[in-house]
Amino acid sequence: MEPTQVVRRDGGRDREQLAYSRSPEPEQATRRYTSKHPTQQPQQQPPQRARHAPTQQPQPYRDDRGAPPPPSRGRGAPPPPSRGRGAPPQPERRRRKRHPFRWFLVILLVLIVGMVAAVVHLDNSLTRIDALSAYEDRIGDTPGTNWLLVGSDSRAGLSEEQEQDLATGGEVGSERTDTIILVHIPKSGQATLVSLPRDSYVSIPGQGRDKLNASFAFGGPPLLVQTVEGATGLHIDHYAQIGFGGFAAVVDTLGGIDVCLDAPISDPLAGIDLPAGCQTLDGPQSLGFVRSRATALADIDRMNNQRKFMAALLKKATGAGTLANPFKLWPLATDTVGSLKVDESDHLWHVASLGWAMRGDTVNTTVPIGGFEDTDSGNVLLWDRDRASRFFDALANDQPIPEDLRTG
Repeated sequence: MEPTQVVRRDGGRDREQLAYSRSPEPEQATRRYTSKHPTQQPQQQPPQRARHAPTQQPQPYRDDRGAPPPPSRGRGAPPPPSRGRGAPPQPERRRRKRHPFRWFLVILLVLIVGMVAAVVHLDNSLTRIDALSAYEDRIGDTPGTNWLLVGSDSRAGLSEEQEQDLATGGEVGSERTDTIILVHIPKSGQATLVSLPRDSYVSIPGQGRDKLNASFAFGGPPLLVQTVEGATGLHIDHYAQIGFGGFAAVVDTLGGIDVCLDAPISDPLAGIDLPAGCQTLDGPQSLGFVRSRATALADIDRMNNQRKFMAALLKKATGAGTLANPFKLWPLATDTVGSLKVDESDHLWHVASLGWAMRGDTVNTTVPIGGFEDTDSGNVLLWDRDRASRFFDALANDQPIPEDLRTG
């Protein structure tokens, strides 16, 4: 006999006792809507389990445009959520592109513009004179490039104290020249430096025969150029002249020049007392060195010393220590152009090409000498006509001077 069963109104039997949280929802809660049509029965929705959102950790604010990273977490703060394999990749921070080549071009452009401006400024600082003026029956152009370099005894711009320091001897009237050098730059090969003695007895147009430097006193640079062209048969293409003050300033800007003397030179008139051997000369000493005739061969030794000085000066001026140092190169350039006088057709790049051609090994010589003679102009130096003719013919044809014709 079965035990008595309790009949429920819902037709079911005793159900398992459920916890409160598992009890079914009331009938009214299962209805999702109220039908406007009584004939339609509301559909029963299956019970759904309650879904809870996962616990979210606060994320620090990030600024992808370059904001600083968030401050470090405290000791007790929870660690940041780890990124699993399936986590979406975080967007990378956008980095500003760098263009080093663009900056290189900008810097290069600034340097080029600065160099061009410096060259234009220095070129405008040159003092230009009419030295290569045209005249009737002038010698035509000859191969190669010929410069006439002149060192004058001009005291222009010097104070009395500077004249005393440089031992110039004070004002002597009309401007004269102590140094005359003919530089021949061939199309290929070594440059040739020819010293023309100032006491050379030559024909001066309109003045008869006299010493070479007298032409400078009579008619300045134009007459000197015309006299040299007539005596040598060479066409002079460029002219450069430097005075006492500029001469010493250039040497001092370089910090002196190094020369080696075979014998001591003591010349109170030139303001020098130099021992034998290698030594560094400052501006005033260099000026006295190239002017002094207080030696055994007088003018011959002076011309040799002038060429020796030119070689030492150019070696120092074109050395790496000078060209790579703008604090030395710029003062040297300004002092040089400020002390030079050039022809109206000459420019800074012509002067630079001259210095570049003379920087290395050069042929240093003197015009062949035939002897000395006393004349109405005093004791003069005579050229050896035959040897001097062959000497200058070689240069006029842009050929090396034969070894047997080189002296000094």
